[in-house]
Amino acid sequence: MHAVVFAYHDVGVNCLKALLSAGIQIDLVVTHQDDPNENVWFGSVAKLCAEKNIPYITPNANELVDLIPKLQALAPDYIFSFYYRFMIPEQILKCAKIAALNMHGSLLPKYRGRAPVNWAILHGETETGATLHVMEAKPDAGDIVGQAAVSIGPNETATDVFGKVSQAAVTVIKQVLPSLIQGNIPRKPNELEKGSYFGGRKPADGQIHWNQTAKQVHDLVRAVAPPYPGAFADYDGKTMIVGRTSLNGPFPANLDLGVCGIQVVDNRVFGICGDRQVVEILEWFPASK
Repeated sequence: MHAVVFAYHDVGVNCLKALLSAGIQIDLVVTHQDDPNENVWFGSVAKLCAEKNIPYITPNANELVDLIPKLQALAPDYIFSFYYRFMIPEQILKCAKIAALNMHGSLLPKYRGRAPVNWAILHGETETGATLHVMEAKPDAGDIVGQAAVSIGPNETATDVFGKVSQAAVTVIKQVLPSLIQGNIPRKPNELEKGSYFGGRKPADGQIHWNQTAKQVHDLVRAVAPPYPGAFADYDGKTMIVGRTSLNGPFPANLDLGVCGIQVVDNRVFGICGDRQVVEILEWFPASK
């Protein structure tokens, strides 16, 4: 079996390794150049390709259509997308002789679109996972090929959960590869009405609004904790990044629960929230750092 793989991030690295271990011939990898303005804390697909002598390229989004003749000539059995960040043109998807398949970091049909792990934590979910699905022109809408679920602990950050999702992605690939190698695609409907589509998140979306509930604030902090841009709040004329919070007391009895915002008592830092509940800020630092 021959494949062309669009890949980036830890999921890209781990799933590429799984394909290679199964004996899939990777004829080309399409990946991204690292953004110098981004905190790149994850594995490098380009480095893996260099180590394994796999040809790879890093086109811009507007250059993808130029790949169509090359991919038509390669005529891969499969096209895989593992956390590739650009929309892949439908004409490219049609270059796969058997199927074009994408790995998505949620339990589809939930959390279609961008930043699925961050959105799941932000919404207080206790479970997410990885889904391999058939790629169509509409993102994250094709039939489901395989899934694996992971838990989200009440204090786990997006980085913690993303590590679990990366391993779940490998689990899914290993589960379905025997069928794919035979040319068979396990399918079940992706019932879109049972989920929602979410867009990307910007650093400014990390602002803490103390009129929200304590759990909402805690979940925001977990969802965007460093190495993501971080939740932030203003205190004493400075913008502070809030890296870790706790909902677990006991809290000082002399906190003023009638005033939303940050209070410092006994050298401990607390946020008073709109439901008159408390989050303790365990880690914070000036945004300039």
